[in-house]
Amino acid sequence: MSNLKRVKKSGKSRKDAQGFRFVQRVGAISEYTLLANDMRVLLLEDDTTPTATLMVTYHVGSRNEVLGTTGSTHILEHLMFKGSKNFNDKKGNRLDYLFDEIGARNNATTSPDRTNYYEILPSEHLPLAIAVEADRMRNATFDDKDLASEMTVVRNEFERGENDPTEALAKAVWGAAFLAHPYHHSTIGWKSDIEGSTAEKLRAFYDHFYWPNNATLSIIGNFDTSPILETVRLNFAKLPASSHEIRDVSVEEPFQEGERRTIVRRHEEKQAVEVAYKVRKALDPTSYPLLILTQVLGAEHTGRLYKALVDKGLARGVSSRWWPTKDTGLLEIVAMLTNGTKHEEVEQVIEKELAKIVRGGITKDECDRARATLRAMIAFARDGSYAVADGLNEALAIGDWTYYPTLQDKLALVQPKDVHDLAKSIFIESGRTVGWFVGE
Repeated sequence: MSNLKRVKKSGKSRKDAQGFRFVQRVGAISEYTLLANDMRVLLLEDDTTPTATLMVTYHVGSRNEVLGTTGSTHILEHLMFKGSKNFNDKKGNRLDYLFDEIGARNNATTSPDRTNYYEILPSEHLPLAIAVEADRMRNATFDDKDLASEMTVVRNEFERGENDPTEALAKAVWGAAFLAHPYHHSTIGWKSDIEGSTAEKLRAFYDHFYWPNNATLSIIGNFDTSPILETVRLNFAKLPASSHEIRDVSVEEPFQEGERRTIVRRHEEKQAVEVAYKVRKALDPTSYPLLILTQVLGAEHTGRLYKALVDKGLARGVSSRWWPTKDTGLLEIVAMLTNGTKHEEVEQVIEKELAKIVRGGITKDECDRARATLRAMIAFARDGSYAVADGLNEALAIGDWTYYPTLQDKLALVQPKDVHDLAKSIFIESGRTVGWFVGE
């Protein structure tokens, strides 16, 4: 499945599928719209495996939460497994039991820009997965008792994040970097909001965002398009589109007018430094040179920061990371310090290396090596039906699923000058946020 051009010999998409409008085909992936409710459907056939992945991506994440309800998306993700009108304990067919019986894997994840639910299963059981996801899209059943039973799990997840130095530091840095935009709070939410959640509040959140016209259904694996579309239509067409306009985030983060700093102090031996810079949204063309830049800086053994910090004994590890976001995001550089190393020293080394790129750019060899590494990483990340579905899921989160199948081609066009121009535009003091994790 690493090659998105691989399709079944008979896998030409029918553009006249009943109840659907064919939208486009990019590579081997076909996009349809279900006419009854505007739900998007993405299909990729592959007859080299007996399995398939079905994934529903809801276009709602923690960025859609407001103060007082942070963490709602994540808590609701847990409650969506409690049952639905036609799949529940009373009927003896709760979804997790059903999927266990057929050897399927099912789970869900939440991020700032989306929530997804998925099943990986033998292809002959795809109709079951379709029925389950259609039912809980609008007929999920949960109450305060269910919420109470999940609260221990949610609290444990929150505490794990708080006890991880890099997670705690990243949360503080994002909170300092974003003042108006909801990227200010983490996906897990603030503790007081989590503990103040009620089934009534979560039901209101569900009723606003969980609709077919705010979702994308992706099916990847061994199936035939025509019958699977008919199964999708029979299950999902009965669900109406939302009668209300689904609100999106309208606030824009104001221009940052100077460096911001934050310190996290804990009774912990570990020490860390994070230096972050504002970058444009993922669908901006600068995202492609940004991927090259993160590799040039943070690649293990060959990256400039690795050589300047790890090889010199100043850090146990260093990473340069960028998580694609729908709105303005952050390029984060995180260094875990060796014993006795000063935070100031590591921060100065990081800034010195960034300044070198601003002044002189990167070499062609660095650009080519970074591109080759990324191409290999992308290829490995497309091995299997779930990997492809998840890649589409993340592209859907930023606003355009075609970002995923076209990524390799776009990376091939990046030149050292593009990376240099990007570095000059983002590595500026006014866009910098610095965080220290100080163990005492």
